[in-house]
Amino acid sequence: MNDDTIAQHCTKLGSATNRGELAREIAAIALSYSPTDLKKMRWNFSGSLQGTSPEYRRRLEEMITGHLHGTYQALLLAHRQGTYAHQKAPLHPDAGRYWTMVATQCSHGNDEQIRLRFLKFLLAAFCMFVQDLPAHPVGMPFPGGDTVASVDGVYYCPVREKANDVDAALCPFCPALQTPEMGYLRPPINPSKQRKQEYLRQCHDFHHFNG
Repeated sequence: MNDDTIAQHCTKLGSATNRGELAREIAAIALSYSPTDLKKMRWNFSGSLQGTSPEYRRRLEEMITGHLHGTYQALLLAHRQGTYAHQKAPLHPDAGRYWTMVATQCSHGNDEQIRLRFLKFLLAAFCMFVQDLPAHPVGMPFPGGDTVASVDGVYYCPVREKANDVDAALCPFCPALQTPEMGYLRPPINPSKQRKQEYLRQCHDFHHFNG
């Protein structure tokens, strides 16, 4: 698989009109990869963590390894069961822009590098645009101790709006919200629908999710 092939795939993926169609297109490509490719991705990721503390590196490696394999298996199972065969839910408006970004990010490097890079973007797209899940798994740690969290079905990420200047960042397309600054707001426990809406409104009014 080379950059021209990936560009063609991205054009087709970007033309999907609903979640079911996108899921089927992603599966057709991603399931041509093997578990060995997932291992290569893990090794590459581990190599990028050199210089971090051993404990942080261990936690992050475990989290990302589980996330990659879990997403791949979820995609495989959904494909086999035809889960998205009749799914007509609309895609997020930014889905098309996402595939334009992916084509650009996979236009440089050797064939093996861009092939694995493309798989990362395929699995992330399945999470974000089909499953409506954050690109990074709940519990994923970031430097400083913050993690991706889920509160009453709403996802929060401490770097959601802090990586928009990174061309390859998944953050601008992620359904997670920016984690509010600590000390001001506490998420409600077993909230009513009204209380949940009030909490989200307060988060927006007081923090604007600008970090």
